[in-house]
Amino acid sequence: MSAIGGVGGVDRVMALRAQILERNAALNRVSGSAAAAPAPVTGGATNAASFSDTMQSAIAKVNEGQQKASALSEQYERGETVDIAKVMLARQEASVGFEATLQVRNKILSAYKDIMSMPV
Repeated sequence: MSAIGGVGGVDRVMALRAQILERNAALNRVSGSAAAAPAPVTGGATNAASFSDTMQSAIAKVNEGQQKASALSEQYERGETVDIAKVMLARQEASVGFEATLQVRNKILSAYKDIMSMPV
């Protein structure tokens, strides 16, 4: 394990893994609520704004992760003192975030197509 910085490196990897799992669970909850889409009892406009806000914040976080990974990669390529493990973890985190966002988008499109194909 000395290649990733010893015990401290393992702790960082485990923390990153936990963070990715938490984000994945949050995205699954969002995609599950989008697929089920029960009729709101009260405050329908509030629920729609909340979903929109949630999606915007999730996309913003994915964008931040990608920008961070890009900046770290550029620093490493310029020869600045940047740990390669940090660069690779940032790129992997950005990739996982993008893939999760893509899956949520696919679920939303699938739900939309199912709704549009329902007879009125």
